[in-house]
Amino acid sequence: MYIRTLTSADAEIYRGLRLQALRRHPEVYLSSYESEKKLSIVTTRIRLEPSENNFTLGAFDDGEKLVGIVTFFRESRPKIDHKANIYSVYVDSDVRKQGVGRRLMVELIARARLLPGLEILNLTVTSNNLSAKGLYESLGFICYGTEPKAMKVGDEYLDEDLMILML
Repeated sequence: MYIRTLTSADAEIYRGLRLQALRRHPEVYLSSYESEKKLSIVTTRIRLEPSENNFTLGAFDDGEKLVGIVTFFRESRPKIDHKANIYSVYVDSDVRKQGVGRRLMVELIARARLLPGLEILNLTVTSNNLSAKGLYESLGFICYGTEPKAMKVGDEYLDEDLMILML
């Protein structure tokens, strides 16, 4: 397995994995399968184009299949550009429990540490997603609060834990 930054050329494979994540786990993401499916591939290409402050990492198996993703987004306004957010973490169910998520997060954190002036990584995780929370805590993230009823999926409300890593 290897990890690399995704580019606009990866839009089709990224979109496939992203839609899979939204379809299989609607309780984990703020976006929905229905709304993301309507986005054009051009929009996906634009979103995937990396910059110093915004990139998506992809994990590929030995067969060159994209099996995991994570997105980094640094704030751009001067008063908050010491912070960045982690979004859209997903590992294909076929390769879970093999360290793919950990490797993606370790790589993202390592790259974040190289950015001048960046001090904080933030992420949110559904409170009942114990495996993801365990991973983040093992990497040094701490929970600093919980947003009750942060999402509503159908008739069910879900809380989100707010987590932070000081770089």
